[in-house]
Amino acid sequence: MTAANLLTYAFALFVAAVIPGPGITAIVARALGSGFRPTFFMGLGLILGDVAYLTAVVLGLAYVAQTFTTAFMVLKFAGALYLGYIAWKLWTAGLLGQKIEAKRAGSLWSSFLSGLLVTAGNPKTMLFYVALVPTLIPLAEIGREDYAALVVVTAAVLLIVLVPYILLAAKAREFLKEPSALKLLNRTAGGILAGTAVYIAARAA
Repeated sequence: MTAANLLTYAFALFVAAVIPGPGITAIVARALGSGFRPTFFMGLGLILGDVAYLTAVVLGLAYVAQTFTTAFMVLKFAGALYLGYIAWKLWTAGLLGQKIEAKRAGSLWSSFLSGLLVTAGNPKTMLFYVALVPTLIPLAEIGREDYAALVVVTAAVLLIVLVPYILLAAKAREFLKEPSALKLLNRTAGGILAGTAVYIAARAA
């Protein structure tokens, strides 16, 4: 794999990631409802999901993804159901600011898992890795060092895309300190997540 291949992959991933889709929508909604820290862990889950897809493609499993569609459909529905659960929790929470602060420490794992499931059920991510990546890099020539470079580039590009979204959404949340405003914010974020869940489920059907 050449440096040109790696740069082409990085650029294509950046373009695909920066275009708002289920992942970005879920990240913004989570940041509005929970702040920066749990949303950052959700972002790490998203990144791990991308790395898993990349690994599958590098190992030659693009064919498996295209053949065993039922297994991938189950993953999509699992992601949609989990998002629906988070949406319900946000909608019914009505939390005060200090209660959210206390809850953050215990929600990091669920945030990470939700990010992973969002990526698993994201048709845009699946299409990028299964259909596009094999045309961008010579998979037959990928060695351990090449794979490591791809993983680092994937994580770096996604962090560059996700962190600004998280910061902007979390900053906007800080201006809403009134209980009624926070309740409205939770319900707005829950509605966005519910819409994302419906979108993923509809694309999986």
